[in-house]
Amino acid sequence: MADNLIRVMALHALAYCERLFYLEEVEEIRVADHRVYAGRTLHEAEVPAQGQQESLTLESETWGIKGKADYVRYRDGGLVAYEHKRGRSMGDEAWPSDRLQVIAYAALLGEHLGKPVKEGRVHYHANNKTVRVPIDDKALEDLKAAVSRARELSQSVQRPPVTANEKLCTKCSLAPVCLPEEERLLHAAGPDDGKQAAIRLFPEDDERRIIHVTEEGSRVSKSGEQIVVTPREEEPRKFPGRDVAAIVLHGGVQISSQAVHYAVAHDIGVHWLTGGGQYAAGLVPPGGVQRRIRQFEGLRDPELTLRLARQLVKAKIENQLKFLMRAGRGKESGESIAEVVKGIRAELRGVDRAADAETLRGHEGMSGKLYFSALPGLLDPEQELMRFSGRNRRPPEDPFNAALSFGYSLLYRDVMAAIVSVGLDPAFGFFHRPRSAAYPLALDLMELFRTVLWDMPLIASVNRNQWREEHFTRSPGQVWLSPEGRKLAIELYEKRKEESWKHPVLDYSLSYARAMELEVRLLEKEWSGSPGLFGCMRIR
Repeated sequence: MADNLIRVMALHALAYCERLFYLEEVEEIRVADHRVYAGRTLHEAEVPAQGQQESLTLESETWGIKGKADYVRYRDGGLVAYEHKRGRSMGDEAWPSDRLQVIAYAALLGEHLGKPVKEGRVHYHANNKTVRVPIDDKALEDLKAAVSRARELSQSVQRPPVTANEKLCTKCSLAPVCLPEEERLLHAAGPDDGKQAAIRLFPEDDERRIIHVTEEGSRVSKSGEQIVVTPREEEPRKFPGRDVAAIVLHGGVQISSQAVHYAVAHDIGVHWLTGGGQYAAGLVPPGGVQRRIRQFEGLRDPELTLRLARQLVKAKIENQLKFLMRAGRGKESGESIAEVVKGIRAELRGVDRAADAETLRGHEGMSGKLYFSALPGLLDPEQELMRFSGRNRRPPEDPFNAALSFGYSLLYRDVMAAIVSVGLDPAFGFFHRPRSAAYPLALDLMELFRTVLWDMPLIASVNRNQWREEHFTRSPGQVWLSPEGRKLAIELYEKRKEESWKHPVLDYSLSYARAMELEVRLLEKEWSGSPGLFGCMRIR
């Protein structure tokens, strides 16, 4: 029975915003921010004089709801459903969502105790005001209507539209998932209107850290609320679980089942890379069915996939072009780089005219060859160790390609984490063909970030003379990063992710780390009714 019942707190969300209800109850996305944690302590507040506060966890098939109801039993035998809220009242009235919540609790209590509960009360702590809510026929009809609407929304695979009341969004913990202001920007002004900018509701950075465990034989475990990393011959290092966004295990590193279960319960990603840097696997949490259904339905549309592929390829080529033009300025190889730039511009002009994905792949592939042919001209010629004469991989044959491939593996992991966190299926993309173990959607989204997140910092590190022979392990026909080399690459990459970038349309700044998640969420909007903002990322 309980599986078919609506949570009373879900009805509270429904009355606040139907989209919030859908995200939390249907898509099962819940974010407990500081306001949520603060609110959980209010039920320990003092109860009204002359009464005894009690609570019951109740279910009702008649009403179709379930929840933990607080109530006050007075000395004269009267019962009042009671609810605490940390904010202010709506004048002399309860807010609509709070009113519906206390009505639902009163209905549960009345059925369970066998006597009608005629009144509910909501105490608002910010202005120390208690509001009375009559439990009359009108109130119970409102409850029935809300339960009916909740069931109707639960059967849909489409999200309800963003609420018209912008003030609700500023206090909503799910605003970074919903992206309401970004959606309003599109509907109000269009993506080309630079005068209107979205209010920032998407966080600029994720304050949690990513733990890379690179030393062979290390072990990751859990102790209380801490993640513990124990190298083979060193003292354990402890990290508060709330400060960890992901754990990346390189090579022969072990992790306990307890740590894996803790990671799943606390939204901590776990990823495995081979010793050579290839992405091996990642922990994917359950859920996200509705989001994947929308993804599958959307990406079956050939017009949509061609448009997305065009946006993606255009963004990638323009970023490569801008980097070459900027980095090649004043170089001795300036003339040869200028010829490459001319060729890439010709490929870029063909992108808008491409009638199918195969033609787009041709332009993307040719511009890539031209781009890599120009990279040697950006490198300090005195850096013999990191000399680059062309792209090679699987396996890399020289130190520069070894570092390049390892950085791309780190990027692949981050893009995979962003896709999983949004709830999309990485196996279902729109540009890359399915091949081997690499997920097409992850390969698609990587194209937006390859140049800015790894090519640029890698070339800068070479020209700063940061690489040494001990950073590499050589064997016949192949070169890999040594443990020290992996540490250097991780340091360069993670520092680059912390840098800020200003979105050219949304007009707010965020770290590159957050930009990956933002692009995935904007991609989802392309088939969810609010297209136009995906793939706008450009190098300034």
